[in-house]
Amino acid sequence: MNSIDLFIITLYLLGILSLGILSSRKTNLTTDNYFLAGRSLNWIVIGASLFASNISTIHLVGLAASGFEDGLVWGNFEWMASIVLILLGLIFAPFYFRSKISTLPQFLEKRYGGASRSFLAFMAILGALFVHIGMSLYAGAIVFNSLFGIDEYVSILIISVITATYTIMGGLKVVVITESVQTVILIVGAILLTYFAIEALPQVGVHSIADFKNAVKPDQLSMLRTPGHEGHSGLTWYSIFLGYPIIGIWYWCTDQTIVQRVLAAKSEDDAKKGPIFAGFLKLLPVFIMVLPGIIGYVLFKEQITTSNETLPVLINNLLPVGIKGIFAAALLSALMSTIAAALNSCSTLVAIDIAKRMNPSLTDKKQVVIGKWVAVIVMILAMAWSTQGGKFNSIFEAINKIAAALAPPIATVFIFGVFSKRGTKEASLYTLMIGFVLGIGAFSVDFIPPLSGNPELITDTLGIPFMMQAWWLFCICSFIYFAISYATPKPTAAQLEYTWDNPFQFLINDKFRGIRDVRLYTGILIALIIILYIIFA
Repeated sequence: MNSIDLFIITLYLLGILSLGILSSRKTNLTTDNYFLAGRSLNWIVIGASLFASNISTIHLVGLAASGFEDGLVWGNFEWMASIVLILLGLIFAPFYFRSKISTLPQFLEKRYGGASRSFLAFMAILGALFVHIGMSLYAGAIVFNSLFGIDEYVSILIISVITATYTIMGGLKVVVITESVQTVILIVGAILLTYFAIEALPQVGVHSIADFKNAVKPDQLSMLRTPGHEGHSGLTWYSIFLGYPIIGIWYWCTDQTIVQRVLAAKSEDDAKKGPIFAGFLKLLPVFIMVLPGIIGYVLFKEQITTSNETLPVLINNLLPVGIKGIFAAALLSALMSTIAAALNSCSTLVAIDIAKRMNPSLTDKKQVVIGKWVAVIVMILAMAWSTQGGKFNSIFEAINKIAAALAPPIATVFIFGVFSKRGTKEASLYTLMIGFVLGIGAFSVDFIPPLSGNPELITDTLGIPFMMQAWWLFCICSFIYFAISYATPKPTAAQLEYTWDNPFQFLINDKFRGIRDVRLYTGILIALIIILYIIFA
């Protein structure tokens, strides 16, 4: 890589580290400030932070790889996320904000009881460790090994130390400040790569949309696939519409790493609007992250041996000096923002949901200290797990296979917790425990060589695609939930304060406020999604 690019990357790293350290010096380290940024975030910062903490190097590497391998069908994870973010903003955020909780397990305690809170905290820490941090580190290692020739373990160590430094020092406020900057860099970098990829198409004889359609694989430009045309992905239209909401509700509506920004909102209106703004941003990755992977197939299919090489090949072959450095900075932005968010959420969960409950007399200062040590330990464990990323067909598939194992029981207790007045504390706890065992069992059959019969790559349990695994596990968890609910005493009136009186109350509860009303922008977002699906179906 050219010295100019290296200078840009070094400047970026020093800039983000300096911004993080300076911001941390201005933060009074009470638990509310450290873990929830003093509950001071507006909707713009919340939306940008939601987007940045989600779009990690996994997405930049994984979506390009998935575009190369299967095409636009993986873009459903982005557009469907916009729908689920609407659920977060309109259905879950009002309860989260009004209850003044600091963690999602606290919400389960208010709705069900302390046992559910403890078990969810355990599951949330596993999710942050295995999905948000571990796989992000592996994705970053692949890219930086290709770009700089740096050993994967060395790059993992460097990125981990820098990110952990400012995250541990300053907490959530520093995370969201750096994420707001990183969101801009990330989007600009992805747009630049897409532009140069399109500009290169005439070099291989592609001069029109018709030429482009002829150059790609069959169905590579289709968002929705029928059985028999799903390719390697296994993503038929029905698996997307049945399976994704389960994974999406867990990830966007109940995962501490993501929802922590909503908990830190300065008003209920900001808590609602932030996710809707993030929903608009989530329309972009299909065009600036998946599409470059498809163009990579047209330009470099002879050069790319495995799909995970798609993004590095595009960067090395298409981007000029200087721009390459900007895009590398974008990759760092994506990686560091996700890791920072997950580290802070793990610190919050352990300090508030475990340590404080075990010792109620803990001071704010001691909770913060515990949170910092937790971040160090989780980072070390994630570095160890990141070495397993190569066992999956693509990185993006990896995080969703893990999500398919963790999501169903959590989605079940949260969905029916806010919509069903019959759900009991016993139903919640046993659904979480049994669902967790079933999910981990299904994942282990794929992952452990003696069980999977394949020592090299992760497979699908019993031939069932992971999206449908998520759906069927949700069905099983729902049966367990209601069977136990009707066999145990009804919940108390205090617990039902966190349940909607009817399924449409969130739409009709408040008077319409015109241009200031979040429901107006929700309607615009839904209309855009429908139009996009009509165009690309």
